[in-house]
Amino acid sequence: MKQEDEAESSALRPWQARLHEVIYESHSTAGKAFDIVLLSFIVISIIVVMLDSVASLHAPYGHIFFFLEWFFTISFTLEYILRLVCIRRPFKYVFSVLGLIDLLAIIPSYLSFIYIGSQSLLVLRALRLLRVFRIFRLVHFLSEMRFLHVAIINSVRKISIFILFVISTVVILGSIIYLVEGQENGFTSIPQSVYWAIVTITTVGYGDIAPATPLGKLIASFIMLLGYGIIAVPTGIVTTEMALAAKSQKQENQACPSCGREGHDHDAKCCKYCGHKL
Repeated sequence: MKQEDEAESSALRPWQARLHEVIYESHSTAGKAFDIVLLSFIVISIIVVMLDSVASLHAPYGHIFFFLEWFFTISFTLEYILRLVCIRRPFKYVFSVLGLIDLLAIIPSYLSFIYIGSQSLLVLRALRLLRVFRIFRLVHFLSEMRFLHVAIINSVRKISIFILFVISTVVILGSIIYLVEGQENGFTSIPQSVYWAIVTITTVGYGDIAPATPLGKLIASFIMLLGYGIIAVPTGIVTTEMALAAKSQKQENQACPSCGREGHDHDAKCCKYCGHKL
């Protein structure tokens, strides 16, 4: 009985439940309308920030851009507060991925009082467009995003070892080309030669430095061919991990009314993060 009383006392009030349905879910007409307006605000605010950075537009319309920027900032701030109000465990949402993205969308404007020019970071609001997959119920896209996230996390160690190998390779080859070409051909130091090796092995090829001797050209050819060979390695690692991640259970995008987090199994009855009933 005591546990039931605690559960009832911690349950959302009717107005909080209604607010949660509108803000976190997109099943209802009001919820979908809210999300579409939110997406529109995000897109327009990003356009405003970009246009404000153009000198020829900032001079005549800077005051309008300033007003719009603060209008959207205050709107997103109110939205963020409402998201915290209508869930049982707001701190769970604050430290979630979407919660951090929402916070980053409003912080730059307030930082501009301390650091002039930091409002340019408002383009981080573009990350909030990821909500479009949830809003329009594009579950397949959400699943692929989760597969990619899991694959990248699982690939970090393997890719780190691969990058360490590439770094060692370019340092060795850069040192060799420095000895072969010398300063007269633009390879003035080992760091400069290592930079050339990195540019070459990644097949970027700026052309600001180029070997002139036959042996140097032979080494350059080897590095370029090696570059084409190693490009596929990270792709293969991530692809393999994605295939393994695809074997996991299908997930839904229903938001937990307690912590606001998504990504639950399709047959889940309770939140796997906080245990609250879905």
